[in-house]
Amino acid sequence: MGRELVIGDIHGSYKAVKQILERAAVTATDRLIFLGDYVDGWGQSPEVIDYLLQLKSQFDCVFIRGNHDDLLLRWLKTGEYTEEWFNHGGRLTMEHYERLPADKRQLHILFLESLQDYYLDDDNRLFVHAGFTSLNGVKHEFFTRMFFWDRTLWETALCLDKSIGHNDPLYPKRFTHYKEIFIGHTPVTRIGETVPVQKANIWNVDTGAAFKGPLTIMDTGTKEYWQSDPVHELYPDEKGRN
Repeated sequence: MGRELVIGDIHGSYKAVKQILERAAVTATDRLIFLGDYVDGWGQSPEVIDYLLQLKSQFDCVFIRGNHDDLLLRWLKTGEYTEEWFNHGGRLTMEHYERLPADKRQLHILFLESLQDYYLDDDNRLFVHAGFTSLNGVKHEFFTRMFFWDRTLWETALCLDKSIGHNDPLYPKRFTHYKEIFIGHTPVTRIGETVPVQKANIWNVDTGAAFKGPLTIMDTGTKEYWQSDPVHELYPDEKGRN
């Protein structure tokens, strides 16, 4: 196998995801791990999912479930939605999906239903959209919605004193189960960054593509990364989720 490449939150930025795959020179020997939130933000959410389905047929792909993906699936299947989702990217996504033929919508429903809660690779690296709360690891998580809603994993990593090592009794037990944990969900732009950020053994790869940041793809082994242009520059006529 070639490289193992992890991709941050896309949020409807079809132009950006194409750009990063080109810049990373992705080949058929690489594994692509997408951390979720494929939709909501920019105006090409259906195009993103069409593209991911195309990639699935050409590459070794892992697709993780994000909270926005779960919200879209709920609306597509039941017509129900929350005002919070509607006001945080859902409205634009709904407008575009209402224009799609029924067979295309059904294909996207099947894709969204197939998403994984998390992925654990052969090197004990965990990939999850948001986090988890069980002290015993993801296989013991009772509240499975935490896989795509939790922020406490990242917040704990941000607060952890650099002097506290892996074997220190104060080191969070959640962190000890995995060699590394790769997440999205909470953009690093909230702490003034636009590149992947490591805290303890947590890597946050959401570099703010839904807002004014770029989309990022990173080699999990070498930590080399490639980024798109700031996504708002690729969609100058749209506001995104700003």
